[in-house]
Parts: sequence; structure tokens; C-alpha cells
Amino acid sequence: MTSILYHLPSEGSHFPNPDQALTEPDGLLAVGGTLSIPRLKCAYRNGIFPWYSEGEPLMWWSPSTRCILHFDDIYVNRSLRKYQKKYTFRVKVNSQFEQVIWHCAKQREQLQGTWITDDMISAYSALHKAGIAHSLEVYLDEQLVGGLYGVMQNGVFCGESMFNTIDNASKLAMWALCNWLKRHDMAFIDCQMENPFLMAIGAKLVTRDEYLTKLKQADKITVPTNLWLTQELFDIYE
Repeated sequence: MTSILYHLPSEGSHFPNPDQALTEPDGLLAVGGTLSIPRLKCAYRNGIFPWYSEGEPLMWWSPSTRCILHFDDIYVNRSLRKYQKKYTFRVKVNSQFEQVIWHCAKQREQLQGTWITDDMISAYSALHKAGIAHSLEVYLDEQLVGGLYGVMQNGVFCGESMFNTIDNASKLAMWALCNWLKRHDMAFIDCQMENPFLMAIGAKLVTRDEYLTKLKQADKITVPTNLWLTQELFDIYE
């Protein structure tokens, strides 16, 4: 057990070992630093992510338990399958990244307050332009009705947030993401922290050590160049 909270300098990208994270609050590893591309790349490669609200210091986390979703574990009930077949949904990747992150921020703000601050939006938009952050979008009648975004440097998609403007659109986005990543032999989705929605669709909890072991194994997987090309995904629910 440690009582040390690390303060990161503004320069550089180094982090302390995730095992040094506090037990209370669970997983808080460090404060400070910046949301630079090198810092964020290093964070995700080591199982660390930023999470803070407006007016708070920049905080970095590696919780003692991690919520992950294996592609074959996603639970798709009969009603969702019927719903998907009833309407003509279209799924795309990286077609409207900035719109997706904006919708995620607005939805969280309306529900419970958001950690997707203006600085976070700028940082992840820069990651997107660098080819590291990606979005998946669900459309109905040419309207963007749901989606999600996250970071991917190896076989793990590190999910950040999702939104929906109609019922079930978030589930459709996760279902499509699982199928798309599975097609390309990726490893799993890092959901970071549990919530009722994630647990209901098949996510599970693993210890920090288990997660870091899986993350290290996934680092051997090369992300195909065609995985995140801007494109429409056909037959993605089959």
C-alpha cells in the first residue's frame, strides 16, 4: 500500500508504475502533466487514463479492478436483434470524430456532469488527427444517432465514452465495434470502469495485474492499416 501521490512535470511522458496507485481514492496514480500526444500515448500503453472534471487538477488513474469486454462475450438479446433488423441503420468509422466527442460531452453534462472538458476534446481531437483516437458512428435516415470513441495503439480498444440520441443506439455501436474488431483479430475492449450498462452487455471485471498482463500481450498485435480508414461497415451485424 502506498500513500504517495505522484506529481508529474509539464514536460516528458513518464509515469510511475501503476502498482503505485492509491487505494483511496482507488486507482489515483498521479496529478499534473499535460494532455500532450506523447503523454497520452504513454499513459494508454501502461494502462493509465486521465479523468477529471472542470476546475480540478489533471488526474491520472489505474484502478485496482478493470472493466473489459471480450468480443464473444457481448450480450445481444432478441429484442435488440429485431430492432436492428426493423430499421436501416448505417455504421461508419472515423466519419465524424469531433461530432461524436461533442455529443458524448453534451450527454454526460446533461445527465451527471462531464469529464470531457474543452481541453480533453482538444487533446483527443489531436490524437485522432495523429491516427490514434477513433470513432464509430451509427446513423438512421442519414442522422447521427449514436456512437463512441476511444484510443487504439495495439490490440486493445480503450473506450472513452459513448452517446445515443435514440434508444439502443449505444448498444448498436458497441455491438458493431465488437464485430469489427473481432474481424480483424484484435484482443478486447478496455471499458475502464464498470457501470450497469457495460455489465449488462457482458463486460467483466479483472484485477489490475490481470489487465496489465493482457495489455502487454496485446501490445504484440499490430493494428491493420485498414481498420480505421474512414469507411462504412457493411453486414456488420451478421
